[in-house]
Amino acid sequence: MATFSKILIANRGEIAVRVMQTAQRLGYRTVALYSDADANARHVRVADEAVHIGSSVVSESYLCVDKILAAAKLVGADAIHPGYGFLSENAEFADICKTKGITFIGPSSAAITLMGSKRQSKIEMQDAGVPCIPGYQGEDQSIDFLATQAKEIGAPLMVKASAGGGGRGMRFVSDFEDIEQTIKSARSEAENAFGSGELILERAVLNPRHVEIQVFGDSHGNIIYLGERDCSVQRRHQKVVEEAPSPAVNEELRQRMGEAAVLAAKSCNYVGAGTVEFLLADNGEFYFLEMNTRLQVEHPVTELITGLDLVEWQLLVAAGQPLPLTQGQVTLTGHAMEVRLYAEDPANQFMPQTGPVHRWITPQDRNTNSDARIDHGIQQGSDVSPFYDPMLAKIIVWGKDRQEAIRKLRRAIEDTVLFGVHTNKWFLQNIISHPHFIAGNATTAFIQEQFAEDESLSPYQPSTQELALAGALFHYQTGASSTQQRNRLKGWHSSNSLSRPITFALGDNKVKLELSPTENTNEYSVVGINAETHNISITDTSNGFATYVFNGVKYNSAYLIQDNAVYIDTGKHSLGLTEITHEPPASSDSAGSGRIIAPMDGSVIDILCQEGDTVSSGQTLAVVEAMKMEHQIKADCDGLVSNVSAVIGDQVKNRQLLIQIETPTED
Repeated sequence: MATFSKILIANRGEIAVRVMQTAQRLGYRTVALYSDADANARHVRVADEAVHIGSSVVSESYLCVDKILAAAKLVGADAIHPGYGFLSENAEFADICKTKGITFIGPSSAAITLMGSKRQSKIEMQDAGVPCIPGYQGEDQSIDFLATQAKEIGAPLMVKASAGGGGRGMRFVSDFEDIEQTIKSARSEAENAFGSGELILERAVLNPRHVEIQVFGDSHGNIIYLGERDCSVQRRHQKVVEEAPSPAVNEELRQRMGEAAVLAAKSCNYVGAGTVEFLLADNGEFYFLEMNTRLQVEHPVTELITGLDLVEWQLLVAAGQPLPLTQGQVTLTGHAMEVRLYAEDPANQFMPQTGPVHRWITPQDRNTNSDARIDHGIQQGSDVSPFYDPMLAKIIVWGKDRQEAIRKLRRAIEDTVLFGVHTNKWFLQNIISHPHFIAGNATTAFIQEQFAEDESLSPYQPSTQELALAGALFHYQTGASSTQQRNRLKGWHSSNSLSRPITFALGDNKVKLELSPTENTNEYSVVGINAETHNISITDTSNGFATYVFNGVKYNSAYLIQDNAVYIDTGKHSLGLTEITHEPPASSDSAGSGRIIAPMDGSVIDILCQEGDTVSSGQTLAVVEAMKMEHQIKADCDGLVSNVSAVIGDQVKNRQLLIQIETPTED
């Protein structure tokens, strides 16, 4: 039986904090790792000890095996928990830990290797009697042979990279006109992403559900399943909403899928936490997709319906103890849901967002939804960097049934506030409020087919109420409510008018309103959208929350005033508005200006033009990497490249000028 007392968490962010909380509760000491970018991160502060392991680049820090093992030796850590991502499914890392006498809190390297290959795992699953999608997963990987096999399988077809995930190296084929080129393209992407061009072919299952089974095994030969999770709501093969149990699974189907998942785990003598993912067709048939040999991001929904701590189970199993429960002792109660709060802008093609966290508020901070669970790794004063995944937090709730869970989740999202970085909060709210989702009918095609025209995917237009609140708070908190200041306001206008025009910047847009102080120091008359007049009064601004009356109704909203910026959150949105009433016009970066700027903080990985080049609108000029994603920077006009101010390897800031294009002038 393995024994350990100090656990090094080879990860960062929310999962590092999550593991530490359970480990510390059980009496273990914990060690954090941190890169330059994470020096002041929350997981560093939560840990008992912390070790700096290098630069912000993941290959020089969180993926550097030698540095991680050196850190473990330095502090005397005798166990390593890899979390998810990074080295969590690296078989070589698991083996090295074993040779060093360090307990790897995860499955064997053999299980990781097998399940890390879609080709090999599918062969094993077929031998084990696990239902699999018809296709080809053979050794002959020549383009011609794969093309022939594709035609024999028939359309619609999926070409998939055998290694990795996240939708890379994956292509949907509806006809075979360009099948050879499609295979070449998938292989090239797979080689660049995973270092392997090995592919498999599968008959496409159209509009399926994505249903996964949580399994657990111990070193005594026991393997059980802990119910299912529905992860069908996805964007570009990335999960957005997860829930347990699935609205499409009854008890009979749950048992069949659970038993199939156990067969999959037994095929590789699985030990620890794992997830077997299935595609569920509309006819009730299900097919093996892959097995993730780690703790899943979405594990909290399983914890809430089972009442179990899965990280605790991981530690027990790693220490050689048997599973705490048998299959017959597992019970599922109620319904749980989780959404992923990302630093991204859905209105701008989900562009990753970076910057400071000025204020972070959870439902517990507001005492409105204290039973909501928020797993996160951020804190006030920290920075969202471009080096890592853009997920900031997981918002998780439990209800006695699905409808209660939806209500609680909607409220929990509303009550979660982040000032400083744009998030997908509105997008998440609208997803779980969509009739198709509420009815429990969402498949993997939901966002593409049912949500493509949603308002959350367009730039947000603030309401008069939001603008009025921002304007009133700005003047109330900056002294504009004093008698002296109000007299100045009055002096700016004729004796018949007390109104003052105010202009706010919201991203690249400008919004205006007319604010008129009344005789009372906290009351304003506001002329807003459609020239309608509204009344607003500020009654309290303590503890970062504004209580105010708008058109006769009292509200309470989080707010922050910092320099010339006003941040407000009315539940639907967290808005950052900058007061620019008296600022001179700035140089334009609008479309067609020829000023090609970085859309986010990131690293320049390619420059595809040079000074003197003639370029066309829409032509890719540079590639910037941020938050594990590559973003093509395109020309916004025809013209001549007059200046290239960035080079490959540069770390650039949001809105930094990269390239200047001179547009032709008319004679």
